[in-house]
Amino acid sequence: MSDAASHHPQQASFIATSEAETDRLGAWLAKALAPGDIVALQGDLGAGKTRLVRSIVASRSPQPQAVSSPTFVLMQRYDADVPIFHFDAYRLRDVEEFLELGVEEIFAEPGICLIEWAARVADALPARHLRIDIRVTGPETREFVLTGAHARSIAMIEDVRGRMANSGSSAAPFR
Repeated sequence: MSDAASHHPQQASFIATSEAETDRLGAWLAKALAPGDIVALQGDLGAGKTRLVRSIVASRSPQPQAVSSPTFVLMQRYDADVPIFHFDAYRLRDVEEFLELGVEEIFAEPGICLIEWAARVADALPARHLRIDIRVTGPETREFVLTGAHARSIAMIEDVRGRMANSGSSAAPFR
């Protein structure tokens, strides 16, 4: 899949030194996300993909919800101010199996899609998606690299940068 308007990729990197900082990044992302947005999450087991999803859902939902990785069910839907669709592509054989889940219809809905292990299904993602690579840098530290190559994903990165700058956070700044 592709979208007509693409740009030179832009990146921002954020270092979280605790789960609380990961939650803060998730809250900033939650505020930057709009209906129709797609976030592709990539990182090793235990890197923090589900933790980030949990914080996004918590920030957008009026009531607490149990959020866990949908490894075996492949997709969870969370009720929030807009529906949040949480996919896990870890167990999928290929892109075709991902498409059989009806993702093209879900991508067209006015919801937000968060996809763990997204590199496995990258060919099925619209160009407008925001990619977040998570790298374990220590027992409690993670580096989150946000990459956008489309006007919408670049706007999400800029929105998160602005929220961080205005928060007075002592977290390591985006670079």
